[in-house]
Amino acid sequence: MPRFYARRRLGIVAAFSALIASAALFQAPSASAALPTPVSATTARTYLASLPVAAEDRTGYNRDLFPHWITISGTCNTRETVLKRDGSDVVTDSSCYATSGSWYSPYDGATWTAASDVDIDHLVPLAEAWDSGADSWTTSRRQAFANDLTRPQLLAVTDDVNQAKGDKDPAEWMPSRTTYRCTYVRAWVQVKYYYGLSVDSAEKSALQNHLAAC
Repeated sequence: MPRFYARRRLGIVAAFSALIASAALFQAPSASAALPTPVSATTARTYLASLPVAAEDRTGYNRDLFPHWITISGTCNTRETVLKRDGSDVVTDSSCYATSGSWYSPYDGATWTAASDVDIDHLVPLAEAWDSGADSWTTSRRQAFANDLTRPQLLAVTDDVNQAKGDKDPAEWMPSRTTYRCTYVRAWVQVKYYYGLSVDSAEKSALQNHLAAC
């Protein structure tokens, strides 16, 4: 092969390698939340239209009425199970406590390497559920709601963000990452529909507006 073509070939290979390396810098974080996929926006709109609209009533609410972080398997409780599900390269000790790993919070786009920086969010908060009909549930049903790994209800997120969200509904709080809002409202409606919970008028209006943009 002539020297000129050999140099040209090497140059092309080098450029291609550089392109691959550059692309790697823009890949999504290695840790990504694994929330069960919510229903489609179309289905969510249908569900939302069927939800009863009612004023909220928090009379008698107590977080302890929703037994949560129950044992799921072996020594792992619900929190630990979600940490393993939503994290990357998660290592746990004999008590199922996460000793290392990486967690990406879809609400704000932050990545954490300490489990203590991560909360497990009840996407539909326990107090919100109580306000919307869970006050009439049995303790067993409230426990199922608070530890639901099947519906898109539990998610590992930045602890400060979760605390700022508190018990607010979508009329009062939404994830700062606008690209996640469609997922969030689809999940919210799916959970409320599955559990037969109501929405208040401001909440319904906010959900309709966000779903219209999905």
